[in-house]
Amino acid sequence: MADGNEENLQKQIDEVEALSSIYGDEWCVIDEAARIFCIRISDPTDDQSKCTLCLQVILPPEYPATAPPIYQLNAPWLRGEDRVELCNHLEEIYLQNLGESILYQWVEKIREVLIEKSWSSNSADGNIKKTTEEDVSFEDELLEDYQPVQKMMNCTSTFLLFECPEDEELPPVSHGEPFTDRRSTFQAHLAPVVSPKQVKLVLNKLYENKKIASATHNIYAYRIHCENKQTFLQDCEDDGETAAGGRLLHLMQILDVRNVMVVVSRWFGGILLGPDRFKHINNCARNILVEHHCTLSRDDMPKHPGKNKKVKKDSKKHNDH
Repeated sequence: MADGNEENLQKQIDEVEALSSIYGDEWCVIDEAARIFCIRISDPTDDQSKCTLCLQVILPPEYPATAPPIYQLNAPWLRGEDRVELCNHLEEIYLQNLGESILYQWVEKIREVLIEKSWSSNSADGNIKKTTEEDVSFEDELLEDYQPVQKMMNCTSTFLLFECPEDEELPPVSHGEPFTDRRSTFQAHLAPVVSPKQVKLVLNKLYENKKIASATHNIYAYRIHCENKQTFLQDCEDDGETAAGGRLLHLMQILDVRNVMVVVSRWFGGILLGPDRFKHINNCARNILVEHHCTLSRDDMPKHPGKNKKVKKDSKKHNDH
């Protein structure tokens, strides 16, 4: 097994060296030891195009022999069906090239999609939202992304390489109270989910709401407990709000929530909030999780009813004094 990992590592080194040579400054090493890399991809035919995308990857020890890269796509315009379609393209490339290095094919496929997107949006520039709060450089964004994405190494891969039942039903979606600070409004939405297909159903349902669809960012994260394997299927999405999805997922990990999805919509009001925006996103998420009793772990449940009864009795006795 160790020999296999050494062979994979050598292939990764060769692949990264080639990509660095091909893409130059577009290719960025976030953490070489942890095998975390990033590339910002744009439409080479249009210097003014707003269609850019940041592909961040973690190369696990089993890649490329037996496992795909763990990836995250960051682009403010990439949402809904566009995101699902692009992810399907990347997964199809992986399945057609099992055991081979595929990052170059991924990058070029994304670039192809960006070119098509740029052409189709020339007459509708207003529909593409620019990322707000651009108060950090690209390099700073990558460093900010690093910590939450590294935590994803313990998660199941973002590849959804298994079949979901065809009769999956849309779970009930709940909405939290909106919160406004300096003209930016935040609102959380919550749904119980037990499969990635339900995650997609929830997102599609939310995007049917014109107000939610028009939000500057719809950040989300979910955690699905796979009881048979005692593991979690979990993922997150920034939707252009750099590192927000990873922070949201980290909050859910700390609270040990299971089989639930949280989406936080933000409508930007024109005033930069700085780090406060992350606090508001997580506070909205925490409030709706608490409101729907999703944060109660098994350790918090009473294990000794008799003891609790005694405590209650003692408490009553104490109150009588």
